Amino acid sequence: MTALRQRKGSRGKEPPLGAEFQSQQSNCCTNHHPEKILHGDWSWGAIIWTSVGWSVSVGLGLLCCIYMATLHENDLWFSNIKEVEREISFRTECGLYYSYFKQMLQAPSIQEGLSDLIHDNLTESKRTINLLQRMNIYQEVFLSILYRLLPIQSYLEPVYFYIYTVFSLQAVYVIALYLTAWLLSGSWLAGTLTGVWYILNRVDTTRVEFTISLRENWSLPFLALQVTAITCYLRPQLTTLQQKVMVWLMYVTTFCFCLTWQFNQFILLVQALVIYTLDCVDFLTTTQVTTLYLVQVSGLLSVWLLQFCNSMILGSLVLSFIVAALFIRHFQSGLKTGSLLVRLGKLLLHSAAVFLLTFTINYLAKKALQLRSDEHIFKFIKSKFALGPTRDFDASLYLCEEAFGVLPLDTLERLAGTLLLYPYILTLLLLSGLLAGAALQNMSRPKGGSAEEKKGVVEGRLVAFRPDVAYNLLHTLFYGLLAFSTMRMKYIWTGHMCAVAAYGVCGTELWTLLLNTLRCNSKVLLRLVRYAVPLAMIGCLYYKFWPKLMEELSELREFYDPDTVELMTWISTKTPKQAVFAGSMQLLAGIKLCTGRVLTNHPHYEDKDLRERTRQNFVML
Repeated sequence: MTALRQRKGSRGKEPPLGAEFQSQQSNCCTNHHPEKILHGDWSWGAIIWTSVGWSVSVGLGLLCCIYMATLHENDLWFSNIKEVEREISFRTECGLYYSYFKQMLQAPSIQEGLSDLIHDNLTESKRTINLLQRMNIYQEVFLSILYRLLPIQSYLEPVYFYIYTVFSLQAVYVIALYLTAWLLSGSWLAGTLTGVWYILNRVDTTRVEFTISLRENWSLPFLALQVTAITCYLRPQLTTLQQKVMVWLMYVTTFCFCLTWQFNQFILLVQALVIYTLDCVDFLTTTQVTTLYLVQVSGLLSVWLLQFCNSMILGSLVLSFIVAALFIRHFQSGLKTGSLLVRLGKLLLHSAAVFLLTFTINYLAKKALQLRSDEHIFKFIKSKFALGPTRDFDASLYLCEEAFGVLPLDTLERLAGTLLLYPYILTLLLLSGLLAGAALQNMSRPKGGSAEEKKGVVEGRLVAFRPDVAYNLLHTLFYGLLAFSTMRMKYIWTGHMCAVAAYGVCGTELWTLLLNTLRCNSKVLLRLVRYAVPLAMIGCLYYKFWPKLMEELSELREFYDPDTVELMTWISTKTPKQAVFAGSMQLLAGIKLCTGRVLTNHPHYEDKDLRERTRQNFVML
């Protein structure tokens, strides 16, 4: 069994909310907001202050990257252990994914390596499968080609090139969260607080240091970048060129996110529901809604083409939902007319029609494609919420894992210990109340009138509640519910949670309401608290956690699993290369990586025949 122990010695090295809010947003940070540069303010003050903000973001990103890499090295003594031990340290499905990076590098040429992946007969015995179609391993293919082309083979081992790339994506993740908080609040202090919170809550924001090649570690940084692009796109007063740039950024990040994680369709489904909700209560224009939907569709269809027309994408719920939402929206031109009660009634009927058409389209698509690849996920959902049989084998495999249970309460205790939970809850409650009020106001407002009235309506709506803030609020609410229902999904929520909490601390909304309540509101006082409070929190966090971080980084352990090392060595030396192995999915992934032997089954579970094989293996074993 794999374990960590204290090191004994070297063994040698093997190679705004209202007009009042808007008027009070002017301070040293917001006067040099990044959008000032976008709108042509090239004064020295704006350039210097924006440059400082960008420099801090890069610094925090690099700090997070180095921190994760150091923890990984300190826990495993990765630089000093044997190659087989390094490979065993890639746990469960991580080993399976890394094996394809290794396989591509061992191939005589890039063309032969790609051909072996497209016509693979080692991953599943007696079956030839297209790995590029079945699995999201284009990142391993890209990295292997890049490693071959770059002149770094003489001083950087392939495994280090791989893990350093993944750790570098953590830097991208932190920078994306930083920019989101900066865009929302107008102060890069919010981004700084976001980065600090992300690092201090490492246990709940990422698990990259011990599950390096897990698909979410590749995809979540791109999802964070996409949210940043959406936040910028929904800001008012962007020029046509800036809007086009943001649309392309949204597409590229959505495409990269979808390409690197097989569960992309379910994450995008939640995001599509956020967009749908904002559309129903008039926070987004028709053009914005259509653009956001089409960005999702374009990203998914691009991945569909790259994955050799993977039917699981065409049969996804998110595509069915977007088609249904756009189709019914087109034929219900009078949806947003009438009094409040009339509009609520229309909205209920509209939503019922959209969801009914969604499930109809999805059912017909799966029947036409004969798609059963993702049915285990729906079995898991039904079993989890007691909506179906609880003794189903596929569902039980998930339910017996702690990661697929509900979110433990000790997670909230840890988040509260870093001063993250309390400002997050306050921000959430305040913004939710304001959002509900703005939504009712939007739905009560009569439609029609002159062009001047319509323009005033739009301007009033944007002042009352900004669309970018509304999107991020619903984003954190919806993904928060997902995290509470399934613990593994908390990593999607907690990172964005840091940005929302930082926005609450550094933005104007919370402080303006509080100061108005205390009847002591003024521009000077508002500016003071927006500086003083985040700086005081950062100082408090430094005082409380810096010694703990240093102590954590000083703990030196090493990888220790002699039994598995002996097993892998025996398989490599005592069994024929054509030997087929059956066993637990976790162990077989390691066998594939360390020995290259043929498997009966593996942890990548998105295939009906493979799930049946796995069930039969469990019966025999």
